[in-house]
Amino acid sequence: MSGADPLAMVSRLSGAGLEAQSYRLRVVSENIANAQSTGGTPGADPYQRKTIVFGAELDREIGALSVRVKNTALDDAPFIVEHDPGHPAADADGNVKMPNVNLLTEMADMREANLSYEANLQMMKRARSMIAQTIDLLRSGS
Repeated sequence: MSGADPLAMVSRLSGAGLEAQSYRLRVVSENIANAQSTGGTPGADPYQRKTIVFGAELDREIGALSVRVKNTALDDAPFIVEHDPGHPAADADGNVKMPNVNLLTEMADMREANLSYEANLQMMKRARSMIAQTIDLLRSGS
């Protein structure tokens, strides 16, 4: 560990967690928004669910590992096939490929990301409060 202030480290690490979970919430929202997005032509593939790949990255300034979003990946789960001959994206057999988005899974992911976001936010608030208290103590001691 470098000579970085531990409270500043907490704030920085919590900030990285906030950023990662915010990105995760954006991807979950995109999946939910496209849960019914079919292909534009008969038999075409619909929207494919996205997932987040997190990674650890050394933050050289504080000398600690921090979370980051490595990339987004496409979920390789099969598409859902529904029989709807009147749908514009229906193939010759009347089947429509629907996105591989499960709303219950997305809601669970959203809840987990929200809880992680809130936990990081609370850590940041606590670190800032402790920094403010330390400053107050230093002021009152002089």
